[in-house]
Amino acid sequence: MPLTVGQTAPDFSLFDSDKNKTTLSEFRGRPVLLLFYPQAFTGVCTKELCAVRDDMARYNSLNAIVFGISVDSVFTLKKYKEEQQYNFPLLSDFNKEVSAAYGSLYDNWILDMRGVSKRSAFLIDKEGVIRYAEVLENAGEVPDFGKINSILSHLPQ
Repeated sequence: MPLTVGQTAPDFSLFDSDKNKTTLSEFRGRPVLLLFYPQAFTGVCTKELCAVRDDMARYNSLNAIVFGISVDSVFTLKKYKEEQQYNFPLLSDFNKEVSAAYGSLYDNWILDMRGVSKRSAFLIDKEGVIRYAEVLENAGEVPDFGKINSILSHLPQ
């Protein structure tokens, strides 16, 4: 069952590209933008995450934290983050549990790959409630950042 606006975001703990464990609930009190993406080093994923990187001042000014999440290993994510100079954490959902909990997992993706994260975005308010949810079936599309940023700018500080 897909997650919807108004639901409490499922909590999780994942390792980042520096092998630090990150737990969503530790960020209560701040808005959080979760960006699930299929795979590191692919064209649309890189374009999407580079756009977020280049717009990080907006998220910082609103005290928001951004996390990129994929099923890539922490080792792959470390190299990807370094090469693209991402200024936000990349989390490894290697076991696919968080992507599944958020309804963001392909049963079958390109080249018969199974268990790859769907491109999706979840904006969570400081109380842990989902305020925006978008799960894209077409990995060639990107989330509606205009809408995400509008909602984020209107969340209570």
